[in-house]
Amino acid sequence: MWSIGELAGHAGVSVKTVRFYSDRGLLPETARSAGGHRRYGPVALDRLRLIRSLRTLDLPVREVGRVLDEEDALEDVVAGQLRALGSQLAALRWREAALRLLQDCTAQERAERLHLVGAMTAPPSTQALARFWRRWLPPRLPARLVTAFLEQTVPQLPDDPDPAQALAFARLHAFVSRPCPGDERGQPAAHRPQEGYRPAVLYDGLAEAYALASPALRAERPPQPGEALDCFVAAYARSRGARDTPAFRHRLGGVLAADPRIDHYWQLVAELTGPARPTPGAAHDWLLGALDADNAGSAA
Repeated sequence: MWSIGELAGHAGVSVKTVRFYSDRGLLPETARSAGGHRRYGPVALDRLRLIRSLRTLDLPVREVGRVLDEEDALEDVVAGQLRALGSQLAALRWREAALRLLQDCTAQERAERLHLVGAMTAPPSTQALARFWRRWLPPRLPARLVTAFLEQTVPQLPDDPDPAQALAFARLHAFVSRPCPGDERGQPAAHRPQEGYRPAVLYDGLAEAYALASPALRAERPPQPGEALDCFVAAYARSRGARDTPAFRHRLGGVLAADPRIDHYWQLVAELTGPARPTPGAAHDWLLGALDADNAGSAA
């Protein structure tokens, strides 16, 4: 049996360290001397060495206790620490990109950029973007469609952004955080109940149409009639209970041309994510171009 000083000597730590872990229940004593002093056996030395190894990995004392007391807890604790470390690393990379953004600019640009990056957390959150789109979407849209729409419209943030991407997201965050008008001027016609659309039917079809248009966008092909446009028009026709006819396509072209636009949002998303993943905004514009071309051809 060893005294607390002897155990500390065998383990190569201070007496204060042994007492700290003992007081927190991580290093139970084996017995007490006649004078009431703690005594430890060889098992305590093995346990103390394990504690030191775990603490070297910066595991919190509470998590060290879990590993010591719960069978198979180490795998779960390590996974949790890796998630936390990943978040910390992402925060540091975003902070580095923001600092480089402030470093590589003129004095006039620095004040604006400082204001933009100061409004974000590190790593940044996309919650403001999701709130923006939830306000913009038509009311009472089924939850599955809202979720699918947000997955397409709210971009995934890069773990290792460059300064240009940090600036794009800062501007995007500022754009969606501005107050929106309280009336329907910012809403497409399809969101207005008096227009007779069924938004749930429309959004189901639009998702498919955007997916069909994406290969043409990635290949940089000009807008043209085809399967993607037919799917796009069919989505609007079904949502109105109408048939896809040349007359309907001409009316639809006029309605969509008058809809409000959010081009700035999609431009910033493209700067953030790059050209490999076409945005729904770019797909919508491509399909509008295809509709215009189709209407012009039928008129001719």
